[in-house]
Amino acid sequence: MEMLNIRGKLFSLEKPVIMAILNVTPNSFFDGGKYISEKEIINKTKEYLEQGASIIDIGGCSTKPGSLPPSIDKEVERIKIGLKAISKEFPEAIISIDTFRAEVAKVANDFGASIINDISGGSLDSKMFQAAADLKMPYILMHIKGTPADMQINPIYDNCTAEVAYYFSEKIAKLIELGVKDIILDPGFGFGKTLDHNFELLQNLNFFAELGYPVLAGVSRKSMITKTLNIKTEDSLNGTTVLNAIALQKGAKILRVHDVWAAKQAIELLQKL
Repeated sequence: MEMLNIRGKLFSLEKPVIMAILNVTPNSFFDGGKYISEKEIINKTKEYLEQGASIIDIGGCSTKPGSLPPSIDKEVERIKIGLKAISKEFPEAIISIDTFRAEVAKVANDFGASIINDISGGSLDSKMFQAAADLKMPYILMHIKGTPADMQINPIYDNCTAEVAYYFSEKIAKLIELGVKDIILDPGFGFGKTLDHNFELLQNLNFFAELGYPVLAGVSRKSMITKTLNIKTEDSLNGTTVLNAIALQKGAKILRVHDVWAAKQAIELLQKL
């Protein structure tokens, strides 16, 4: 599937695209607290779009390991500020909403979001799949084992790749039954996985690409880089770019990143190759 239907317009994934991370939270693992005000959000969105981002992924709830979610009202309050600002200043921008709550997704849709990015694959809100169907929004189906609060407490798999694939097959069947037509797969690097699990999934990313749906890779500045190299998060851009390049070679169609310009260069060089 090389096309998505976004608000009645076809969006091509023939060439890989960039999803830029915009966390409007005080506690996200890398950029928490940086983009809270309307001015900060507008400036960062402008920078992302100028550097080549195709999608702005806005999130009002940190899902870093060990985190607890804010109230729904607080999450809605945070995303409204960002969505209003982006929709006003950049009306043509494609916005995804990073949430596992159906109610938040509905509000976000009203304020201009066009894609649902659900880290829980519908497991944390039973109404999410129906919301995606009703809203006719493309749905990013991510694999997670557990919840953000406990997902990194000794995650165990008999066969990580096979279990993630089975998870996808079950969830895809439910989404299709409800009428969701545009589905994107995200193996969920760092969400209930050890370092070895993460690298196994990256090695086998082409397997998920063969399931017939676009694959999103979200490795940006994550612990699979910092812990492997024994470096700080702020020093992890080079490692991020290396893993993004591998993900692209293995069929990823969307790179979810903090650093758009570096991801853009990786795409352009691999396209040339």
